[in-house]
Amino acid sequence: MGRYMNDIEYVPGLYTHKKPSTAELTDRYVREWDKDLQKIDTEDIQASKLFPTICFSRIIGVGAVEIADILAKRIGYRVVDRQILEHITNEIRLGNITSASFDRRYPGRISEYLLRLFNEKPFPDNEYNRHLFATMFAIAGLGPTIFIGWGTHLVLPRDRVLAVRLVCSKEFRTRRWATILKVGEQEIQRKLEELNLKQSYFYKEVYNLEKASTQEFDLVINCDCVKKPEWVADIVFSFFNKKFPSEPATIGSAARTG
Repeated sequence: MGRYMNDIEYVPGLYTHKKPSTAELTDRYVREWDKDLQKIDTEDIQASKLFPTICFSRIIGVGAVEIADILAKRIGYRVVDRQILEHITNEIRLGNITSASFDRRYPGRISEYLLRLFNEKPFPDNEYNRHLFATMFAIAGLGPTIFIGWGTHLVLPRDRVLAVRLVCSKEFRTRRWATILKVGEQEIQRKLEELNLKQSYFYKEVYNLEKASTQEFDLVINCDCVKKPEWVADIVFSFFNKKFPSEPATIGSAARTG
């Protein structure tokens, strides 16, 4: 018999290999970003622009972190999932990244872009949302990044984003979790319903949206049909190279050696 889901804390990316903790990854990324910022020459600051960014939106349980990890190794990007972004937003509050350093590299960009964003879209305007959006913008500007969840594709400049939506059936993600966690399927289904409600609440509160529209994305992949995470990563890699043909190889190489 499988274990009960209430005995197990759901952690995105819990699949076949052990990963560093959220705090460890965050600390590593922040140190890398600070190191990169120290290399920036004053003459290069004005010419800087956001790195091409991959933003995954997903149905919870589809395997987005596993796919992102495969893709990240191929192109030399960092993966920032819900837990890492939440940790940076709530605990670090841009501390060591820092907002001052980002403003030095991209003068006035956060204030200018968020002002335009709020004027154009009916996002609830509050301190938490502004800080969350600024964190997304800062992370995207400080290093080549793959974001998972949190609607980052709605915040970052659309011409610098490859927005990918990963979907699947309830049966697909139930089977996937049952295999990975060895948990009874009924318990998994109840947990998925709980997580779906939390995800819907977040999008309603932060973006005033009921659900993700397919028109928001460059690419929508049904993982019931594209079954292996390696296949999905191959498709995204191909689209990424087509959307940003002159940049992936250079950026990936810099990220791997930085």
